[in-house]
Amino acid sequence: MQKLTRRVFLAGGAAAAAVVASQWGRSGRAIAQTRTAQAGGVVNLYSSRHYDTDDALYQGFAEATGIRVNLVEAEADQLIERIKSEGNNSPADILMTVDAGRLWRAEQEDIFQPISSATLDAAIPENLRHPNGLWYGLTQRARVIMYHKDRVNPADLSTYEDLVDPKWRGKILTRSSSNIYSQSLTGALLHHLGAEATEEWARGLVANFARQPEGGDTPQIQAVAAGVGDLAISNTYYLLRLLNSENPEERAVASQIGIFFPNQRDRGTHVNISGAGVLKTAPNAEAGVQFLEYLASPAAQSIFAAGNYEYPVIEGATIDPSLAAFGTFTADSLSAQIFGRNNAEALQIMDRAGWR
Repeated sequence: MQKLTRRVFLAGGAAAAAVVASQWGRSGRAIAQTRTAQAGGVVNLYSSRHYDTDDALYQGFAEATGIRVNLVEAEADQLIERIKSEGNNSPADILMTVDAGRLWRAEQEDIFQPISSATLDAAIPENLRHPNGLWYGLTQRARVIMYHKDRVNPADLSTYEDLVDPKWRGKILTRSSSNIYSQSLTGALLHHLGAEATEEWARGLVANFARQPEGGDTPQIQAVAAGVGDLAISNTYYLLRLLNSENPEERAVASQIGIFFPNQRDRGTHVNISGAGVLKTAPNAEAGVQFLEYLASPAAQSIFAAGNYEYPVIEGATIDPSLAAFGTFTADSLSAQIFGRNNAEALQIMDRAGWR
C-alpha cells in the first residue's frame, strides 16, 4: 500500500504562485475576504494527482486568500476508502482525482455533496461537470493514437473503430482492461456504439494486439519506438513527458512518435478529465468551494494544465507550447458522467473479449 503523505502549503514567494494570486482578480479576493472567516483559514485536500507543479497552485491560493492547503496524497481508491473509514470525523474537504471513472466510484460511495456555484457553472462546460454539482472537471486529457513515423502513414488512420481492421494485425499496443483509462475509452464507445458492437470492437482490437497488455502508457510508446508494435493508444501527455525529458534517450524515443486524433470526421476524440468535489463531511466546505472556483480561474488553469501537459477546461487559458504544437482537434462532447458510469460494464465487455 502506498504511504500517505501530508504537506502544508502556505503563501510563498514562488513566481508561479504570485502570478496566479495576482491574476485571480479583485472579485476572487473579495470572495476570499467574505469566506475566510467562515472557512477557518484552511482547506484539506485529498488528492491522487502526484505532480509537483501543482504545488504552485496551492501556494497561489494561500497567497490570494490567506487559506492554507493541507495536502494528503495517495491513490484514488485508497483515498476513497480512507474517507469512508473516517466517516463523519474525516478532516477532508476536497477529493481530487484523475479519470471520470474514479469520480464515478466516489459518487457511488456517496461521499460528495452537491454544491451550487455560478462561477464554476459558467467556467466549466456542462459535459465536464456533474449535473448536480457533485464534482467538476479541472483538466482534460485526450486519449489518442500514437504511431511510428517511419512505419505508419497517418493517412491510414481514422477512428478508434478502424483499429480492428486486419491491416493492424499484430501492431497495436495498449494498457490492460484493469486500467481505468482503457475502461473509460471503452465506456465511451459503449455509449456511442451499444454493447454488442462495442464487444465486437474489443474482440477485433484484441486480435490486433502486438502483445498482451502490460505497463502504463509510457511503456506502450517505448515499445512502438523499439519495434514491438506500430500503434499505441495513449494520453498525449505521456509523449510530452518523454519529449521534454532531460534524458536524451527518452527524447530520442519521442522523436520517432507521431500523434493522431481519432474520429475527427464524426464525434471527435475521446477526452477524459481530472476533477474534484467537495465532501459531504467537509469541515471547511465554503473554503472547498472557493478552492474549486480558484482552480477554474484562467491563470490557475494555465498552470494547472501545463503542469502535466494537459488541456485546460476553460476557454482562454494558456496551453503548454509543446502540447499546442500538436494542433487543435475536435473533442468528443460526451458527458464524463456517462462514460464514467459505463466503466463497470465496459470492463465486463473487455474481459469477455480477452482483453487482459
